Amino acid sequence: MASDPSSAFQAKAYQELGPNGREPILGGQLREKAVWVDESTCIGCRYCSHVATNTFVIEQYWGRSRAVRQDGDSTELIQEAINTCPVDCIHWVRFEELETLRAQLDEFDFQSLGMPQKSSRRIKSRKKQ
Repeated sequence: MASDPSSAFQAKAYQELGPNGREPILGGQLREKAVWVDESTCIGCRYCSHVATNTFVIEQYWGRSRAVRQDGDSTELIQEAINTCPVDCIHWVRFEELETLRAQLDEFDFQSLGMPQKSSRRIKSRKKQ
């Protein structure tokens, strides 16, 4: 039976599934909840990113913490990072809530904690008297 060679160009090379946070780490167990950083209340202290280094990073421009890998660290280590947060902005949520929470963050007008604000005027130094 002959097959049509043009069908190779119509088939997808890979399945289009994005990460969902339930990927086990080398035989690990699936996590029931996702970790979420409420960036609107984060003060950029960096404690969480120092404790759970594979889960949290400090976003370069805004200077706030962000959970980038749901399977980055153990549940215990993530909980320790949550406990170090001085403003209680890290929470366990259902995986299904993540998209809604991200959409809500897009509505905030953040002030950057990471990079200095651009000023239209130059600050003059004080003259020595």
